[in-house]
Amino acid sequence: MLQENFKFYKPCKELQPYVRYYWVFKSNQPLNTLTFPIGCPQIIFHKQTPLYIPELGTAQPEFTISGQVNYPSHLYTNGNVEMIVVVFQPYALKAFLNLPISLLHNQEVSGYDLENKHLKQLAAQILDCENTSLCISLIEQWLLSQIADTLTSKTTYNIQRIAFVIKQLFVMPATSVTELASIACLGKKQFERLFNELIGANPKEYARIVRFQKSLKLLQHDFENINLAQLAYQCGYADQSHFIREFKQFSGYTPLALLNVCEPYSDLFNNPA
Repeated sequence: MLQENFKFYKPCKELQPYVRYYWVFKSNQPLNTLTFPIGCPQIIFHKQTPLYIPELGTAQPEFTISGQVNYPSHLYTNGNVEMIVVVFQPYALKAFLNLPISLLHNQEVSGYDLENKHLKQLAAQILDCENTSLCISLIEQWLLSQIADTLTSKTTYNIQRIAFVIKQLFVMPATSVTELASIACLGKKQFERLFNELIGANPKEYARIVRFQKSLKLLQHDFENINLAQLAYQCGYADQSHFIREFKQFSGYTPLALLNVCEPYSDLFNNPA
């Protein structure tokens, strides 16, 4: 009789600097939903029917590594969905995958295509396991083992640098790249290279995603009294027309039109776990 079930899980204390939360979705009903750039990379395990993305003309792989995206997309399925998703901190996926995250930009990559034997073994365990809590435990064991075995002091330091930058962007998305580089104690070109390698997008593009997500947060909490000019100012847009143009690029709708399609929700500025 299952129709839909959505559940969030909080990572253990040791993983919280790297993982925001896990979520599990089960449904035997047709699904048609709209998603936006959320600013965080994800690892997705599809235990039943993978989701079809018409914008890409293909379904997600059974075992998906999803990088930063800069476009809205629809997700379709005819039913019988069961998926487990690891949502990472914006800068943290490289700690677990030995590759520049920039290679995943606007990509839904099959985890089986990566040269990572232990990650493939994890996927096999998750896809064969029927107990959700045990699946989360297996994921955490793998993540913790990666930190213990492969995380170098240099990578840790670089993650901390970019984490400070992300905190600044969350407060002021319009912060200049030069100022962000100064926060990271790096030259501008060196900073842009490191940011792209860890985040999977350049600083200006990622700041635009943060700004968009911040606007969703404000719409989420006060959509009945929306003032587009004030909202544009609060999020760091040059003016109202700039805000509407960028909002439509990331969502497919103007702010007012989106309110007729769905209730706005910011994945980046909410932590449901």
